[in-house]
Amino acid sequence: MQKSISSRHYAQFLATLREAREKAGISQEELATRLGETQSFVSKCERGERRMDIVELREFCKVLGLTLEAFVKQFERGLR
Repeated sequence: MQKSISSRHYAQFLATLREAREKAGISQEELATRLGETQSFVSKCERGERRMDIVELREFCKVLGLTLEAFVKQFERGLR
């Protein structure tokens, strides 16, 4: 079984995460500031070097002006 972090699905998750940030017009640095984290933290999340849990994803979404439900819908569309 392929490890989830290197799967096509996880690659799409990362792309959806990055696209959501870019669509919101927010830099990694600004996102990090709003999350109370470092730019390095955001970068590692977007590159897949650090796995995110659902609570962290929800916080990212809130800062990006996106509901968790809307994010999941975008992710699912990307998988098609």
